[in-house]
Amino acid sequence: MSRLIVVSNRVAPITEGEPTAGGLAAGVMDALRQKGGRWFGWSGSVVPDMVTPPLPVTEQRSGPVSLYTMDLNQGDYDAYYKGFANGTLWPVFHYQAGLSRFDWAEFAGYRRVNGRFADALLPLVAPQDVVWVHDYHLLCLAEALRARGAGNRIGLFLHIPFPAPALLMNIPAHAELMAAMVQYDLIGFQTEPDRQAFADYVQREMGGEARAEGVLAVGGRVLRTGVYPIGVQDDLLRAEAAQDSPPVAALRDSLRGRALVMSVDRLDYSKGLPQRFHAYERFLAENPAWHRRVEFAQIAVPSRSDVQAYQEIRRELEGEAGRINGRFAELDWTPLRYLNRSFARRDLMPMYAGAQVGLVTPLRDGMNLVAKEYVAAQNPADPGVLVLSRFAGAARELDAALLVNPHDEQGMAAALLQALEMPLAERRERHAAMFAAMRHNSLDRWRDRFERDLRQPAALPAVA
Repeated sequence: MSRLIVVSNRVAPITEGEPTAGGLAAGVMDALRQKGGRWFGWSGSVVPDMVTPPLPVTEQRSGPVSLYTMDLNQGDYDAYYKGFANGTLWPVFHYQAGLSRFDWAEFAGYRRVNGRFADALLPLVAPQDVVWVHDYHLLCLAEALRARGAGNRIGLFLHIPFPAPALLMNIPAHAELMAAMVQYDLIGFQTEPDRQAFADYVQREMGGEARAEGVLAVGGRVLRTGVYPIGVQDDLLRAEAAQDSPPVAALRDSLRGRALVMSVDRLDYSKGLPQRFHAYERFLAENPAWHRRVEFAQIAVPSRSDVQAYQEIRRELEGEAGRINGRFAELDWTPLRYLNRSFARRDLMPMYAGAQVGLVTPLRDGMNLVAKEYVAAQNPADPGVLVLSRFAGAARELDAALLVNPHDEQGMAAALLQALEMPLAERRERHAAMFAAMRHNSLDRWRDRFERDLRQPAALPAVA
């Protein structure tokens, strides 16, 4: 039986008993532990430029799973990670082209690091193994592996959105990037619009041809595309949500019976946090009857703090939180709690369970697992209400949420009022519909469908 070889920018903890964080880590690690395999990625460490490649690969083992990591030198990190991946791809793929920058030297560095991943990976891969690559950091990895003689089946799952062709073409290296991507045998997307955007580019700009459903022929190659919405471990999350902890008890006591609106995001401009703050401010201005009866807790986990755009949004949010509290706060009431820190999942799940409203309003998101985690954490007998951006991938499954346009401040304020005043029967009905959709697109199904399709030739599409 061929092994599963997973490649991602970073890898999950492998220590026995240590929980993995996030859908990628949980789903992939579970597959590896069931069937055995290898996981390769960057260690997270940056070494001085005087340390020249090839850099050593470190191995860690736990039962049938082997985890391999490699450092990056400073120049490669700056060009690959800070530069093209997060300075160019991330903003363009999240429909924020105005925040992107492009430098041919950074694109060359991105391809160079993809090549170094390939060099380090090849000795770990047997001819019959299948390789599952994750996300936007490694769009050129299949091309690099093919150039080095790898004939394995190689698949890519893109966790973030894929932009419309006209937006993608803002990247001067779009043709080179797409020529590299079609070297994969299978490319998976979170939603059908993402998959269709990729197919449109291949057909209109590369002269590709659509064959069977999801199958594209281009440049002498045949590749399959598909939609694989990532899920969560809903039973596990609900069990965690039923637990208590000192931070959760402190939050509950401090609320003094007030309703809680809760948001949890990475500190990122794609999450729509300023727009969310403004919508909450408008809600307070238009609904004085809710003063002292509701509080909004925004947890913004620090992210990419060495990137200027992230430093700027942190300063903006700190200023806006202070301004809104200065306008509405009372001596015994702080309407907006802004926390620029992370919390363990064992604490977040009970916080979700205690929140009457989950406010998830990204400007654009591949899926957004916070929305699904919030739904999983709710007590079905007395659930809270999810207010969700229609531009999150999760909105295609969780359409029983209150869907909002994150650019519509008035509409979001109205949705907050509707959520806080929603009758119990309607809350139960909406929650049941969302939970059923999550059960169907579970984390296990996401993982198993992708791996099955990756092992099957594109000429014989698998049945979903």
